[in-house]
Amino acid sequence: MAEPTIRVEVVYAAVDRQELLALDVPLGTTVLAGAIASGMAERFPELELAHCPLGIFGKLVGDPEQRELEAGDRVEIYRPLLADPKEVRRLRALKAAEARKAHKPI
Repeated sequence: MAEPTIRVEVVYAAVDRQELLALDVPLGTTVLAGAIASGMAERFPELELAHCPLGIFGKLVGDPEQRELEAGDRVEIYRPLLADPKEVRRLRALKAAEARKAHKPI
């Protein structure tokens, strides 16, 4: 008897291109196993799935090695952040404050 399968999608967006694949995976497949089964790592050689956060429909999955996929899920492979968004905002605010101080009339 054939093993039951479910249809899921896996998506990854590199800086220059993006790809979305639909695939059938065995029931009980984890988020990480689904990402690996998609073959995205072969399509994007710079992609290291072991170090990439994974999500489903925009929500980060805390333990992709344990969370099982459900029919219709869209697994999203996220690129690692190059800079912490909070730190970038803090530096931008500091720079703006210094600019205001420099242009303040005496």
